[in-house]
Amino acid sequence: MGDEPLAIEIDSAPDDEAARRVWCRLCGRPLTGDRSRRTGLGPACDAKLHPPGPDIRTRRHEVEQDTLPGV
Repeated sequence: MGDEPLAIEIDSAPDDEAARRVWCRLCGRPLTGDRSRRTGLGPACDAKLHPPGPDIRTRRHEVEQDTLPGV
């Protein structure tokens, strides 16, 4: 593994899931959402590391062409 910090759990009580505190691996803020707690990244940090793919509509462009004969 590299120097990447792991999600840190503090005050973990084995029988009480809500009492555990999990911190973001990138910015260190406390995580509250279930998905964020599982991944170890907050929504903003996750978006930085995994940006959405390009929209296919932005790759389209107009092509100049001659008019069809007989039109």
